[in-house]
Amino acid sequence: MDSLSSAGPRWPRDRLGVRSSGARAAATPWARFSAWLECVCVVTFDLELGQALELVYPGDFQLTEKEKSSICYLAFPDSHSGCLGDTQFSFRIRQCGGQRSSWRTDDGRYNSEAPVTLQREAAHYFGYVYFRQVKDSSVKRGYFQKSLVLVSRLPFVRLFQALLSLVAPECFDKLAPCLEAVCNEIDQWPAPVPGQTLNLPVVGVVLQVHIPSRADKPESSPLKQCGQESLLPAPLVLTSVHELDLFRCLQPVLTHVQTLWELMLLGEPLVVLAPSPAVSSEMVLALTSCLQPLRFCCDYRPYFTIHDSEFKEFTTRTQAPPSVVLGVTNPFFIKTLQHWPHILRVGEPRMSGGLPKQVKLKKPSRLKTLDTKPGLYTEYTTHLRRDKALLKRLLRGLQKKRPTGVLTALLRRHLLELTQSFIIPLEHYVASLMPLQKSITPWKDDFLCSLEHAGPQLTCILKGDWLGLYRRFFKSPHFDGWYRQRRKEMARKLEALHLEAICEANVETWMQGKSEVEVVDLVLKLREKLVRARGHQLPVKEETLQQAWLHIETVVSSLPKDLQAVLCLS
Repeated sequence: MDSLSSAGPRWPRDRLGVRSSGARAAATPWARFSAWLECVCVVTFDLELGQALELVYPGDFQLTEKEKSSICYLAFPDSHSGCLGDTQFSFRIRQCGGQRSSWRTDDGRYNSEAPVTLQREAAHYFGYVYFRQVKDSSVKRGYFQKSLVLVSRLPFVRLFQALLSLVAPECFDKLAPCLEAVCNEIDQWPAPVPGQTLNLPVVGVVLQVHIPSRADKPESSPLKQCGQESLLPAPLVLTSVHELDLFRCLQPVLTHVQTLWELMLLGEPLVVLAPSPAVSSEMVLALTSCLQPLRFCCDYRPYFTIHDSEFKEFTTRTQAPPSVVLGVTNPFFIKTLQHWPHILRVGEPRMSGGLPKQVKLKKPSRLKTLDTKPGLYTEYTTHLRRDKALLKRLLRGLQKKRPTGVLTALLRRHLLELTQSFIIPLEHYVASLMPLQKSITPWKDDFLCSLEHAGPQLTCILKGDWLGLYRRFFKSPHFDGWYRQRRKEMARKLEALHLEAICEANVETWMQGKSEVEVVDLVLKLREKLVRARGHQLPVKEETLQQAWLHIETVVSSLPKDLQAVLCLS
């Protein structure tokens, strides 16, 4: 927040010169709230202004005019959706201007321990919306229309949807006093530390959630191991903070899940035209989650309107469509984005005893500006053959009336194994070359040659043109994002090993015959490594940090008094 970034008291520091996060959290206003949310907005419909921002809490959080405009337009379904009653959906907008949250200094620790798919967004805000539209004769327009929007950098869609379900109905009635009370309760929550199971009290209910960690195993169930005997009332347990019901979201496109997975993997531009923001946002989030454990490195907008500030950027015909997945509800986009290579039109979700009606693959030439039939309009030809066994298992599960949670787990496991089978050969190849290889370019051909004896066929039964898929993947944003992440991780690991090697060495023997310049240089470099390690940027043990500090003390004590004084002050 702008008002929180001004000069304040000097923070306590530990002996390594690193700010104490506990002191910061205790002293900074709204620090705990900022660990979860940026702000909460209430958007209403004004007869003269249209959608208007009625309230922002905390009151001193600064949104730019462009951000306010985007939130106002995206907080309401457009006129084509016809949403009556209560509905929930989400959006994602580009942040304008510099960082304003008070929690930025702890991003390093959270992001280093969280799965890459759940790291805090650096340049975008998520908006989680609870919209209500009901008839109201006391209002001139005849309808009560209002949205409560949670703005966050965390992709915790399940958690924030549950939170909105609890607080939004009451906040619509009592507004400011209720909103202030809720925000004060959130400001008492513990920070979202990866690997921990947390109890989050709000409006008389305790939400129990597990914050995923890189160390978690897919089959583990941390929530079941958490004692609940002392909690009154009994907690509302969320099985996940972020995972949607994948089977329900993808039900109309299950026969084309292989095609859509390839389109996501290659970062292809895709428009999802849906009947409502709820269907649109869930479909986009489901599609972008299909690449886990890979991070989705392209842009995506779960709900997008013609009023968005990036509308012209995404719809221009003067250049190729950007690598973005757009969720829209206005049929006008069919005409505006006709030049896009892939358009997915879905209807209202319908569940029955059998497999839901599936959209068909259609040629883009069959697109109609008005009354476009549901379908996947694309010229794309898949590299891999469809897994018919998966569809049979899902259909069998439906016939036996198995819970959708079971079918979701089956579908998620299939996509996870497919992504892992694709990426593991790359992981092994890069691991064998790092750190000797500094450039990715020279070894692409060598890698492709290695696929014959160490490729995805070792772990995946799907047949097809894996080689062609890899060639296209190398040109995609996801390859660039994956390689940058892997190189960063390898560099951190090497730096940690180097620090451990220094700590195991005899520093007094090393100092013999060294000049003062060399000794001071060692002190400064060790301090820099310690600051990075204390900031949770290096994977080292506490004993290593203590040994490094002892080395610094030993080295500094060997220097002249005047240099010691300078180093102690720096």
